[in-house]
Amino acid sequence: MDKKASDRILELHNFGEFGGVNPSISDSSTYTFLTAKQMFDTFEGNTEGCYLYSRHSSPSNLYLGEALAAMEGSETAIVTASGMGAISAVALQLCSAGDEIVSARTIYGGTYALFKKFITKFNIGTSFVDITDLEAVESAITPKTKVLYCESVSNPLLEVANIPALAELADKYNIPLVVDNTFTPMSIHPLKLGAHIVIHSLTKFINGSSDCVAGAVCGTKEFCLSLKDVNSGAAMLLGSTLDSLRAASILKNMRTLHLRMKKHSLNAGYLAERFKEDGLRVVYPGLADHPGHETFSDQMEVEFGYGGILTLDIGSLDKANSLMELMQHRNLGYLAVSLGFYKTLFSAPGTSTSSEIPEEEQVEMGLSNGLIRFSIGLDNDIERTYQEMRRCMVELDILEKELIIR
Repeated sequence: MDKKASDRILELHNFGEFGGVNPSISDSSTYTFLTAKQMFDTFEGNTEGCYLYSRHSSPSNLYLGEALAAMEGSETAIVTASGMGAISAVALQLCSAGDEIVSARTIYGGTYALFKKFITKFNIGTSFVDITDLEAVESAITPKTKVLYCESVSNPLLEVANIPALAELADKYNIPLVVDNTFTPMSIHPLKLGAHIVIHSLTKFINGSSDCVAGAVCGTKEFCLSLKDVNSGAAMLLGSTLDSLRAASILKNMRTLHLRMKKHSLNAGYLAERFKEDGLRVVYPGLADHPGHETFSDQMEVEFGYGGILTLDIGSLDKANSLMELMQHRNLGYLAVSLGFYKTLFSAPGTSTSSEIPEEEQVEMGLSNGLIRFSIGLDNDIERTYQEMRRCMVELDILEKELIIR
């Protein structure tokens, strides 16, 4: 019987140097060799288990990589200093001048800017498509396509990717399907569904405490080793190195990830249902009327739910800003970007995390300026949170007062 991801993470044993229950932190930027030949062999990539230089690898980063591989069910994983470090390394490892990427149209703004503007400097093009339209995806693939890219659940519109169907397309055209799984760790396992490479921003749910920035690439041993190659590895040569202290901190936080994701999902689902009853324009994959609900349900690990992210469309940017400011004043959360924190975070993505996308393209994809993205926190009394949020909406005439008492 295949073990659950949570069990695989918790059963890893990396004891500290003196028998500590946590592995010792490698506080070194460089490492010694017993012989000059061993150093040469390590530079050539022929020696396993030897540490060269922390930009290449370190024990602390390897421990974290092992936990991430256990979570996603990959052969191995490498960690980077940011999610964007992971994405840019993968894109530039797989693509050369003249190549193309087929990408979901609704993705994190930083990824959009990387694909749309930055890598064009290297003559790498990108076609942005509706990832839920498989015919459109296949039509966009050409002999120049080297990557099919999507997010399991898109940021910020929460479109759900049909990973098995996309993987089948990728296999048909002999290209890798790369999936950013930042929004749905534990809930969705893209590699199990046929994806070839999984990317995470560890900054978010996996770390969970909003105190560091980090990223990860989960995949085959061959691909991850290629990223670290001293002569041609994008992760090695671009230098997006995660600090060992941060790697150790994230590893500790991963041990509670399964518990936190259950609570994030439970709270988000509760609020989504209540806001829907109130007649608000709420989007959440766990709602039966979400266009991707069945797709998500077919792919998910049920016990971890539909994730901790939902959106509300309040109608205008002024109303959205007023509501967020009032909720922050009432200590219901923080007006801040990012996600996965113990406290609810909210932002208007059109003017923040998706601001890299031109306004006309935001309109075309359905990203209105009144949209608020919520990363729902770990509130113990979610009914109380709901009532307080609702009072804020009543004060701002977003909801009618007589509906507040149930």
